[in-house]
Amino acid sequence: MAPLRRLCLCLLLALLLPPPAAPAPAPAPLGRPDWAACRILSRELSRLLAAVREPHSALEELQLLEEDPQNWPPRIRCSDACDPLTLETNSTRCLHRIRQALQHYRDLLGSDIFQDQPQPQLETTMEQLLSHVQEGHGRPPRHRMAPTEVWEQQLQRHLALKRLRSFAAVMSRVFNHSAR
Repeated sequence: MAPLRRLCLCLLLALLLPPPAAPAPAPAPLGRPDWAACRILSRELSRLLAAVREPHSALEELQLLEEDPQNWPPRIRCSDACDPLTLETNSTRCLHRIRQALQHYRDLLGSDIFQDQPQPQLETTMEQLLSHVQEGHGRPPRHRMAPTEVWEQQLQRHLALKRLRSFAAVMSRVFNHSAR
């Protein structure tokens, strides 16, 4: 008889308690970017980067050890969830990192380190790619980079191009797989 009493008591309590609050609506997902366009533009960016030549051939052979504990400039990491399985269900974190890096490199291309060797095609392609990845976020403003000394501009340009090439290669793989 005791189990029957417990069941009745549970049913009675369920009837007397207010209904649970309705779950809060999930935020509307941002529009997914046009993966095919991003794939094409990221390939074009890699092609353009491969065509950029250093004014001094000695810089192409330069290898510097870099320490970057703050992940700056932005790089795609495992924790950014850019793997194929995660991208199919939730691409937010990966696209945030790509957007952050594209903004950084776009600003670098417009800075004084590229004053002697402007890259208008790279800038245009990067702006187009950024516009596809920006869906739902508006157009981010350009940030002025800190001025560099004339003597360090070639080295800074070399490092920026080297990092951008590396980033573009990884980004192309992300968009290539996602566009299938």
